[in-house]
Amino acid sequence: MERQVTLAILGGGSWGTALAVVLAPRFASIRLWVFEQDLAARMAGSRENDVYLAGIRIPDNVSVVSDLSAVIDGARILLCVVPSRHARHLYERIVPRLDPAMIFVSATKGLENETLLRMSQVLGETAGREARIAVLSGPTFAREVAQGEPAAVVIASSDAEVAGAVQAAFSGPTFRLYTNTDVAGVEVGGALKNVIAIAAGVVQGLGLGNNTQAALITRGLAEITRLAVAMGAQPMTLAGLAGLGDLVLTCSGELSRNRRVGIELARGKTLAEVTASTPMIAEGVETCRAAVTLGARHGVDLPIIRHMDAVLHHGEDPRDAVRDLMERSLKGECR
Repeated sequence: MERQVTLAILGGGSWGTALAVVLAPRFASIRLWVFEQDLAARMAGSRENDVYLAGIRIPDNVSVVSDLSAVIDGARILLCVVPSRHARHLYERIVPRLDPAMIFVSATKGLENETLLRMSQVLGETAGREARIAVLSGPTFAREVAQGEPAAVVIASSDAEVAGAVQAAFSGPTFRLYTNTDVAGVEVGGALKNVIAIAAGVVQGLGLGNNTQAALITRGLAEITRLAVAMGAQPMTLAGLAGLGDLVLTCSGELSRNRRVGIELARGKTLAEVTASTPMIAEGVETCRAAVTLGARHGVDLPIIRHMDAVLHHGEDPRDAVRDLMERSLKGECR
């Protein structure tokens, strides 16, 4: 794909801004849509996202706007980086202006709570069955990507040609893309790792050590894999960048907002207090509910995720959750 292609990015949070920064050398022009008009105006003037990614300069070929139609018109690739709770409404707004030849890339790691659909499925429902859709996921912290630290991610699509086109357009010296056709595996891995990361934060906040963290991550991966496979994914996908790689990063990295939620809950704060303390959205908080429902629908046991749902939404004490997990009935490892 040639450099004159225009990229449109929907979502001016930390990840959307970081993608605009790292992809700027790959495109003649990038349009970044920011919902908040005042923030968009400040970003356009100061060339910095002072709310979500302070200290990182936005390149000159990135236009920051709040006019949705101006962002989409003429773009060849549309990169969607909005919170899962807002995705459907936004997609419905842009449908009348969509070009059938456009490639849609979803970089949102979450599930739609009401329908339990993955983000690519929501996009498919709104944009139509013929839409050319891919999903981007993997172990990335926005700030490190924007600072030019090497990162590797997965671009998945049921259409190998679409995945290959995005891989060629996005890959650069510090941002490497691997293709995959297992869209379900990539999306389920990216969504559910956020829930396990909250649990990892609880472990950290309770002052528990590395043994506990290692056990949690490993058994968390088992839960994610069981559910993903039940939903049609391939097991190997969950052993890759969008599964194990993203899980390890989010459970152990200091920049993980989901992990931070768990730490604060373990220290006695309420969920309302934690979410009110930052403009950042921790997708795992809402994904947890959807995951519990999906587990019941597919007959998949998700003990860690169920206990995180109880801690987040039903008032369970984090210490009780850890104790109950350890005292469950004994099982074989591969069950």
